[in-house]
Amino acid sequence: MSSGDRSQAVDVQESKTYEVRTYGCQMNVHDSERLSGLLEDAGYVKAPAGSDGDADVVVFNTCAVRENADNKLYGNLGRLAPMKTKRPGMQIAVGGCLAQKDRDTIVKRAPWVDVVFGTHNIGKLPVLLERARVQEEAQVEIAESLEAFPSTLPTRRESAYAAWVSISVGCNNTCTFCIVPALRGKERDRRTGDILAEIEALVGEGVSEITLLGQNVNAYGSDIGDREAFSKLLRACGQIEGLERVRFTSPHPRDFTDDVIAAMAETPNVMPQLHMPMQSGSDTVLKAMRRSYRQDRFLGIIEKVRAAIPDAAITTDIIVGFPGETEEDFEQTLHAVREARFSAAFTFQYSKRPGTPAATMEGQIPKEVVQARYERLVALQEEISWGENKKQVGRTLELMVAEGEGRKDGATHRLSGRAPDNRLVHFTKPDAEVRPGDVVTVEITYAAPHHLLAEGAVLDVRRTRAGDAWEKRNAAEAAKPAGVMLGLPRIGAPEPLPVAAGSGCGCD
Repeated sequence: MSSGDRSQAVDVQESKTYEVRTYGCQMNVHDSERLSGLLEDAGYVKAPAGSDGDADVVVFNTCAVRENADNKLYGNLGRLAPMKTKRPGMQIAVGGCLAQKDRDTIVKRAPWVDVVFGTHNIGKLPVLLERARVQEEAQVEIAESLEAFPSTLPTRRESAYAAWVSISVGCNNTCTFCIVPALRGKERDRRTGDILAEIEALVGEGVSEITLLGQNVNAYGSDIGDREAFSKLLRACGQIEGLERVRFTSPHPRDFTDDVIAAMAETPNVMPQLHMPMQSGSDTVLKAMRRSYRQDRFLGIIEKVRAAIPDAAITTDIIVGFPGETEEDFEQTLHAVREARFSAAFTFQYSKRPGTPAATMEGQIPKEVVQARYERLVALQEEISWGENKKQVGRTLELMVAEGEGRKDGATHRLSGRAPDNRLVHFTKPDAEVRPGDVVTVEITYAAPHHLLAEGAVLDVRRTRAGDAWEKRNAAEAAKPAGVMLGLPRIGAPEPLPVAAGSGCGCD
């Protein structure tokens, strides 16, 4: 950004507020942290929670991988049109994958939008907003390749103690159901030194848990031809003092090698958790999806992980009703689920993603058939999840305390936290003060399919630097003048992975 552009970008009245609405995968969540950081760096302040579009700038960070993604966007834009008419100074920006795909179409369908930007140039948002204001016309700027790695941009993290760290962008796979490579581009890896420097800086700020993030995270190193680069990165994370928990998402079975399993098992702060998308248990469907593994290969990886890390919680993504899927194919998926015994799964009904080969394939499955299969899969996974959770009863676990993860905590006088394997645990509130980011030791007394309970007294409370960071951040935001309150962000670890028809892209 030139000095002239930067001076324009920061020339914003302090009282102006912003709201960022995020759809889709973890990469979008992380990008939204960057967008928030850019806007705050330009002088905007976060609108109070629940403002529902009542902000000076509303930014949509979009997803393009669901069939109705555009309908959802234009519906939301339509609801903001009357608000903008009443507030002439209000601005609306659309970014993310749908903006990268649709470009000028957005302004044609919603001419009240001020800015459209893509996945490769999120750093331009403040400048484009200012340019739209001065020129009084929509600004559409879509870069065809990455201008700057997002991690070089300012950030407003959603958590004081847990952080995403992007290690790569883009994807080199060609899955027939996925449009992400066309919108995010080919894979580009960050330098290992830059990644570790960012992690060390985060730990210095009080962060104790990081999640390494990439569209295909374990393909890291493909730029330099080092097939063991990802396992080396995991081991390097183990050398960072003060970093208590390391996670990563999402790996691809094709690139999941034995050295990664060894690094997970041998690096104490790499958590016993693995989210690895299976997508289907049918070899025929996997071939049609252009997935480069088959059921035996996938289940073989699961077996190796469990042999090296017996307590690992393994989760997955599954698509039901892919074009051409027969009843026999679906039964193979059920078989693979029984064999793998996932602790949880994101389960999706296939929907056409415009621009993908699968969208025009023959053998599109009727909606009612897909729905029936989906319900059978969810019922099976619920049963397995409950069975796997029951194995946790009687175990003593260390939990990292979270905020906002237990919707009933206020009514039940409990708190919530994440076990090392990322299971959600609700526990009895102790007499001692406990802050998000602190660590408690509890004994599990009850299991439900999607959470655990520790109903006895907390066995130990360990105050942490992460808890200090949360307390400091909370106090600073509470002390802000009433006119420019940021509002409390949702504090907590990256989203859990329950059985759901969720909004993740499911394309890894």
